[in-house]
Amino acid sequence: MVVKSPWPSVMPIPEIPVYRLIEETAERLPDKTCMIFVDGRQFTFSELAEAIDRFAAGLSELGVRKGDVVAIDMPNAPEYVIAFHGILKAGATVTTLNPLYTEREVNYQFNDAGVKAAVTVEPLLPVIEAAGKDSPLEEIIVVGLSKEREGVHDFWKLIKSASGGGGPDVVFNAKEDVAVLPYSSGTTGLPKGVMLTHYNLVANVKQTIGIGEIEENDVVLAFLPFFHIYGLTVLMNVVLAAGATIVIMPKFEMEQFLSLIEKHKVTKTYIAPPVALGMTLYPRLREYDLSSLVSITSAAAPLPLEVGKKLQETLPHVIVKQGYGMTEASPVVTLSPLDREKVKLESVGWPIPDTQLKIVSLDDPSKTLPIGEAGELAIKGPQVMKGYLNREEETKEVLTEDGWYLSGDIAKLDEEGYLYILDRKKEMIKYKGYQIAPAELESILLSHPDVADAAVIPKPDVEAGEIPKAFVVLKPGSKVSAEELLEFVAEKVAPYKKIREIELVEQIPKSATGKILRRVLIEEERRRAQG
Repeated sequence: MVVKSPWPSVMPIPEIPVYRLIEETAERLPDKTCMIFVDGRQFTFSELAEAIDRFAAGLSELGVRKGDVVAIDMPNAPEYVIAFHGILKAGATVTTLNPLYTEREVNYQFNDAGVKAAVTVEPLLPVIEAAGKDSPLEEIIVVGLSKEREGVHDFWKLIKSASGGGGPDVVFNAKEDVAVLPYSSGTTGLPKGVMLTHYNLVANVKQTIGIGEIEENDVVLAFLPFFHIYGLTVLMNVVLAAGATIVIMPKFEMEQFLSLIEKHKVTKTYIAPPVALGMTLYPRLREYDLSSLVSITSAAAPLPLEVGKKLQETLPHVIVKQGYGMTEASPVVTLSPLDREKVKLESVGWPIPDTQLKIVSLDDPSKTLPIGEAGELAIKGPQVMKGYLNREEETKEVLTEDGWYLSGDIAKLDEEGYLYILDRKKEMIKYKGYQIAPAELESILLSHPDVADAAVIPKPDVEAGEIPKAFVVLKPGSKVSAEELLEFVAEKVAPYKKIREIELVEQIPKSATGKILRRVLIEEERRRAQG
């Protein structure tokens, strides 16, 4: 059975470039504060719109044109918002990078996406320069550049020296032109570029605003990274398009998080499950005035029911709820309503406007299952991606001819249209909301001269949700220790991707065709945990 959204349609979606959402708000609320940063800086909507316009002009003067790809590699800051929309206004595509990425990881994305220019902060400049040597990278723009250097441009000097006017007029095809190219970890190989068009992102913004999730009088605290599609769409674009105010944190720190809610009378915040757990355990929580908070929405990974209940008991005046999404859907697919009586804490809510869901057979995706049965979740809506960059076959595996996206998540729907995420068909690991591809870690382990075979699986963890655990077969006579292998991998990946546990084994279970049977290892690990 196909389940449709209970919320009214927001169609037709305007076929406009994403940056127009900000310009439209600036035309409506020019003097309203739209961004507050932890360093005390504040921007009005008109100031933001002008900075975006001038940054676009500056990029155009550097030779950035429609079809080019520009990377952003920096923590959350007002400059992130300016860079993102300025790049789009110049006609280019944004690809987002995790500031924790190593030179190896950045170089891969530069080459795969064909990055022409990069926006970063001075502490990350050495990584960008090193990664850019063997790539198409031509220009680097730095926030906080302390001294001038050849081929590197200061962010604010570029804005101040630009002529304005956004550069050459760019004609957009909103349904075809790719606005953002975030990278999603697949189940095999390296991360893939997800092609999200201007239409996809505008649709997801309109869908989220359409249910009243964010309204003009809201103050939203944003610590979730803008490089992650959750932060980029919900905390940056939805908040600003709604005319609300965003309080920006570059990283999460509990004391600062709570004091900012108190200081700025924050009404809504969006978190991942580890923060929910941290709030319930924080001994000084009641010292802060959190009375302005209306809702806390958890997403990016499943919120354990007991943690959700404990948070709701800890903050009885707040609506604690879940949402669900994925990079390939821009990302919002479902949200729990802002109505305490209609929230089911164990559910991730209803499909947002103009979004359809169905549960299909794990063995035959053409077979739709009845309500209540578990199977693979399929999604249809205007927010679903165009496809994977330069990966036609992998796109065909997940996007059906009639427009359904096969999520790889095992789920069920109830009679009232609520969605429940049960497990993953995909073998991805979700560590504190970040996706980790087992195959990437396995390939690094296999590059070690003492490793004969390896398999990596998700292991349940109370704080992180899941951690990567590796099973390793050593070559005969090898004396390498598990600790040495952990260090070997840690040097080559961002900190969140580190393998946290290694078990040395005699063999890895595989199918007749040689495919690693991770599910066998996962089930064995679960049996052990249950005693």
